[in-house]
Order: sequence, then C-alpha cells, then structure tokens
Amino acid sequence: MTRKLYALSGADRTRQFSPHVWKSVMSLAHKGLDYETVPVGFTEIPTIEGGGSSTVPLLRDGERLVRDSYDIALYLDEAYPDRPSLFGGEGGKAMARFIETWSQSTLHMAVTRIAILDIHNLLRPADQEYFRRSREERLGASLEDIAAAGRAEVEGFAKKLQPLRNMLKFQPFIGGEGPLFSDYIVFGALQWLRTTACTKVLENDDPVADWFNRCLDLHGGVGHRVTAA
Repeated sequence: MTRKLYALSGADRTRQFSPHVWKSVMSLAHKGLDYETVPVGFTEIPTIEGGGSSTVPLLRDGERLVRDSYDIALYLDEAYPDRPSLFGGEGGKAMARFIETWSQSTLHMAVTRIAILDIHNLLRPADQEYFRRSREERLGASLEDIAAAGRAEVEGFAKKLQPLRNMLKFQPFIGGEGPLFSDYIVFGALQWLRTTACTKVLENDDPVADWFNRCLDLHGGVGHRVTAA
C-alpha cells in the first residue's frame, strides 16, 4: 500500500513550506510510516484526487483520504494504535486544539507579514498571480505594504513565544519528555519561516531556538529535509 502526502511546494518542487504540511510530515515520521510526497502548487490543489480538497495537506492512505493536519494526526493514531501516540490520550488532543488556536492566532499572522514577499518569490508564475490576488484580497493591502508591516513583527516575534519559553524550564518538549502533535504544531510555524524567509527571530541561546533545533533533529532529521531559505 502506497501512502501519498500532497504537499504545497514552490517552483522548486523539493521546497515544501506549508506549516500545516510540516505538521503531517512530522506526524508520519513520529509514527514511523513510509509515504510518497506529492508536491503541488497553489493552483494545482483543486485538481488533486478528483477535486477532493481545496487545501493541503491531503493524505491518501489506501482507500482513505484524509484532509487537515489535525484530522490526519487523529486518523494516524486511530489507524496505527500500535505505533507511538501523537496525543498520549484525550488530554493531549484537547491540549493540541489549544496550542493550534494559539499558534494560528499569534504566530501565523506574524510569519505571514514577515515572509509574504519571500513566499511569493519562491512560487511558479501562475501561483504567484494567485497568491498575490488572494492574499491582497484577504488582508486588504498590497504584498509590499504587508511586508513593510512585517519588519515590526521581526523585533517582537520572540516575545510571542514566551509561554513556550517558560514551559521549557520544566521539560524538553510541549509533550513532556518527548514530542507530541502539539510540538509539531508550533514547529510547523517556525519551519514555515525557516524554509521561506529564514529571518532571524530568535537568539542562538534562546531556549525556544534549542527546542526548535531538537525538533529539526527528530526522526532521523526529517526537519532538515528542506534546507533553510
């Protein structure tokens, strides 16, 4: 049985950068499951699996087609209970929902502002046109104006991670002694920045930087599969 993970990519098809795709990459690695990566551009997403999804990641596992990174993680825990758990129980699922809400409301918009022109520039021409049109409509400003606002986000980005920094005084991962899906949620946001803009937002001696490097090294270093921008 061949698993397929549809992953957003730039003009360089090996450069998968979506934070949500990275959650699923780490989830599959956590479970020790083999799969084939199918890179797609923004404008190709509606054509995959017969129009089965408007977003990625999208996982094909035999007869099952699973959308959304959180639902993919839930599915993997249910389908492969003999392999390491991504949640560690119902409490871990609830924790992951909170972490995901925090990450998307606090980190994702900041990364969008910091990296938006870098993301645009790594896309194919057809995807660049779609990206500019859709993001400018959604955010109500030109990409250039959004990027200008992003310069202020760089200085304040580390402060947004203070809750994680405080927690790391007591344990090496959000999941405790080892990582869980909650770790992969926050990792995905920082990996998004690393693989698109690689703007320095953390000092080298920051505990969050140490945590991120530990995550990059997990599961045989799968996080290093895509080099920094």
